Amino acid sequence: MRQSDGTGATRRGFLKASAAAIGGLAAAGAARANAADPLITEVQPWASGFGDGVDATPYGLPIEFESDVIRRNVEWLTADTISSINFTPIHALDGTITPQGCAFERHHSGAIELAKPDYRLMINGLVDQPLIFSYEDLERFPRVQKTFFLECAANTGMEWAGAQLNGAQFTHGMIHNMEYTGVTLRTLLNEAGIQPEGTWIYVEGADASSNGRSIPMEKALDDCMIAFKANGEALRKEHGYPVRLVVPGWEGNMWVKWLRRIEVLDGPVESREETSKYTDTLADGTSRKWTWVMDAKSVVTSPSPQSPITHGHGPLVITGLAWSGRGAIERVDVSLDGGKNWQTARLAEPGKPMALTRFYLDVDWQGEEMLLQSRAIDSTGYVQPTKTQLRDVRGLNSIYHNNCIQTWWVRPTGEAENVEVS
Repeated sequence: MRQSDGTGATRRGFLKASAAAIGGLAAAGAARANAADPLITEVQPWASGFGDGVDATPYGLPIEFESDVIRRNVEWLTADTISSINFTPIHALDGTITPQGCAFERHHSGAIELAKPDYRLMINGLVDQPLIFSYEDLERFPRVQKTFFLECAANTGMEWAGAQLNGAQFTHGMIHNMEYTGVTLRTLLNEAGIQPEGTWIYVEGADASSNGRSIPMEKALDDCMIAFKANGEALRKEHGYPVRLVVPGWEGNMWVKWLRRIEVLDGPVESREETSKYTDTLADGTSRKWTWVMDAKSVVTSPSPQSPITHGHGPLVITGLAWSGRGAIERVDVSLDGGKNWQTARLAEPGKPMALTRFYLDVDWQGEEMLLQSRAIDSTGYVQPTKTQLRDVRGLNSIYHNNCIQTWWVRPTGEAENVEVS
């Protein structure tokens, strides 16, 4: 009987390929091809005595063999790490949930330490009753739990003018996807009572930069959250402990950390950073302002420059991530030849609105060169554009909102490189 795993590859074929690979390795070691594997037949050191007790690591940490799966900084990117960014190791992760310890950081004046007893959140402005909440107050409101991606507007920003950074972690790693627990922003605003003139909110954090941001009331009342947990535990310091704002599908600078104040206004606050920093400059010198939504995007995470093919020829799982700030991912296509031909990938599960979606394509790789690309399509029908299509509209002056199709050149050796194709 032909046993299939539903991906088009048979288990029997996979086992035969694996056996051949093991035999080849044995032959390369001047041993008989059918020699017994000592890792199977002999007692190994890890099975010869006792391991660590349950009190060895009171807060669990990754095993030493995974010590390379870490956030990384690009030293030349900024003058100081206090106002800088590091990158999620997306090339080394699978699934969709990002562990907090791997989730990228972005700071404007450094990560602060703010204890729960010292935390306060004020709502003022055009409200019936100005209010101040403690952390304990927030815990008493009806709770919600949602999973969303957070992407920095500058993610992939260094790739506008050409292939720059050689690794998915550096080209696309300004993103993470976590399960947030907290209360809806609507709940707190309704508690204060929004006056009819209140059409915007201005939010700011408790850190030195404050990172003030204006958000239309329509978005504030739609799906924004006041989060105090991520992936089931307290927020990490670098992610805004004890409380941060969650603005699903919108650029990461809106997700104000250490949230301390929400002011209801009749219009946006024209802060210096809002008008000058997060804008998209076009070829003619004009700039698009307040382009909050993160458009549909995807990237192959493996094989990629930091995750080369190391197992030789045979079955190969191509995998990656896709996301959209306008809805759910409905389909991801993968090309092995730089966009000439496309195959529909398998989604690990149906896409969720404003959350990462994992995709897989199972192929039989025999050492041929590949120009790997992925293309996301979301629930609005939006199709992820090529770099050429994006540049035709935006030019080369932009930094933010680069959601172009990424290309990895996979060599016969299995190594991969960041390239562009015409």
